Amino acid sequence: MDFVQQLRIFVAVADNGSFARAAAALRMARPGVTNAVSALEASIGVRLLHRTTRRSSLTGEGELFYERASQILADVAGAQNLFGSSGQAPKGRLRVDIPVALAKPLIIPRLPEFMERYPDIEIILGVSDQPVDLLAEGVDCVVRLGELSASSMISRVVAHVPMVSCASPYYLDARGVPKTVEDLSAHRAVTYFAGRGRSSIDWHFVVDGEERPVRMRSSILVNDSEALVACALAGLGMIQALQAGVADHLETGRLVEILPHLKSVRRSVSVMYPNRQYLAPQVRAFIDWISTIFEV
Repeated sequence: MDFVQQLRIFVAVADNGSFARAAAALRMARPGVTNAVSALEASIGVRLLHRTTRRSSLTGEGELFYERASQILADVAGAQNLFGSSGQAPKGRLRVDIPVALAKPLIIPRLPEFMERYPDIEIILGVSDQPVDLLAEGVDCVVRLGELSASSMISRVVAHVPMVSCASPYYLDARGVPKTVEDLSAHRAVTYFAGRGRSSIDWHFVVDGEERPVRMRSSILVNDSEALVACALAGLGMIQALQAGVADHLETGRLVEILPHLKSVRRSVSVMYPNRQYLAPQVRAFIDWISTIFEV
């Protein structure tokens, strides 16, 4: 096995946090991964990884070597593509996690395009609104909606998608239709919260050209986008949701837009991935592709 391939395997182990996950990502047998890293350590005379039965972590020397190895791999990839495509399409496993609100209405219907373009990439798709530990869970990248909490991950905003405020006719018949933002104080909302802290997310409107946050009184809090819409359909309160996720219900009249005269607020869509200089080709391909599906 050549030195560059050993570097690729070492970086994969460091990125995935374990030999087993690296072997799965590389589609190699685990002993082959272990032997490659051991041979690399022997050739440079330094121990690069702390090994346990479940996880692996970089030694101090391994941290330094990782940065250099990542740069070497990036330089190799750059040289291979200096005059265009290397002729080798991205391949291998790609583990991504996307939010519920974006999955069914926007991303999954477009996935056939990605799979047709990259037939040798096997996608492991997680659909969740909850925080994901990319390194601990071996996830290559996540797509998230809204503001992101502070993180050591790299984030890239790829789109801004419109939101809409709405409620069921049953709720509006019982509670009345608000005419202004101030009227919302007399109403109840189904409130979305994220994370273990149960911190709710404010509503946002554009009033007189400025974005205005509104803290709604909650009738119920949920941490799942589909549950949010289901509660609104059941008449439990008003919601502010992704427009694409409720478009069908608005069209059929099962939900009714409120305060339609106010400009729709858009929420950011971001891709997050580990702070690594060298991105696997399949990860880079997905990030570039996801940026295009929201383009109008």
